Amino acid sequence: MVTAAPAGADGGTGGAKPTIVLVHGAFADGSSWNGVIERLERRGYTVMAPANPLRGLYSDSAYIASVLKSVKGPIVLAGHSYGGAVISTAAAGNPQVKSLVYVSALMPDVGESGMSLSARFPSALGTATTSVPYQAGGVSGTDLYLKRDKVHPVFADCLPDREAKLLAVTQRPAATTAFSEKAKVAAWKDIPSWALVGRQDMTINPEQERFEAKRAHSHTVEIDTCHVSLVARPDAVADLIFQAATATNTGATDPARPTLANTGMSGRSAEAITFGGIAGASLGAGSAVVLLGRRLRRRTH
Repeated sequence: MVTAAPAGADGGTGGAKPTIVLVHGAFADGSSWNGVIERLERRGYTVMAPANPLRGLYSDSAYIASVLKSVKGPIVLAGHSYGGAVISTAAAGNPQVKSLVYVSALMPDVGESGMSLSARFPSALGTATTSVPYQAGGVSGTDLYLKRDKVHPVFADCLPDREAKLLAVTQRPAATTAFSEKAKVAAWKDIPSWALVGRQDMTINPEQERFEAKRAHSHTVEIDTCHVSLVARPDAVADLIFQAATATNTGATDPARPTLANTGMSGRSAEAITFGGIAGASLGAGSAVVLLGRRLRRRTH
């Protein structure tokens, strides 16, 4: 999970380099960041790519938040796909997180979920998954898998067929609660953000990615790539993260730093409901079955 960089390395503006934490999305694991990690390590950064449990937004965010607490010094936090929703909650109230990077990602606002966003911006993912019931430790739920014949055209069209087939075989399922649970905070309202839009993304509608980035006032780049941009274009993804990392030491008015969104409930103003609320909600979520497409039994905003 951890790869070391030289201690006391200096950032691009003379300060200590931040630790870069990379959070993968649904149907994937930390190895999807391999090409990005290699490029960031060459630049002397300490990189972490913790496993995202993929069990639900509340419990996943609580887990990643606990990982962040183990890091000393400034952090640049990046998320791919569903990992974007996770970092938006996990970073709330943590002053060490200086920049957020969203790579072909979900960026829900307070009260939104992956499901509600996809309803506004439909994509091919809607017909590309299959549901499988699971039981673990006395808890029952429903997992989502990508249909194997949909992995290449919907998820990884920009990769060779053999690589897409390997992703299909090794995919990690996501519980439906990962997409149905509504965000209680949105850290991008308090932390400068960068966003990458893949113009050929069939998993998350590129129009959704543009909409999210615009309202977050993210510094945004667009490239010709599919949903797995971090695998197909690790150079572009690493460059964007590098921009976010070097901007952590610039002044708040520096043009290199994105402006912040100015609407709705902020992340840090909601700190009181975040870390305590996530932990409690994750325990409660473990005892309930929340199926994709059904309305949550209780309001979470």
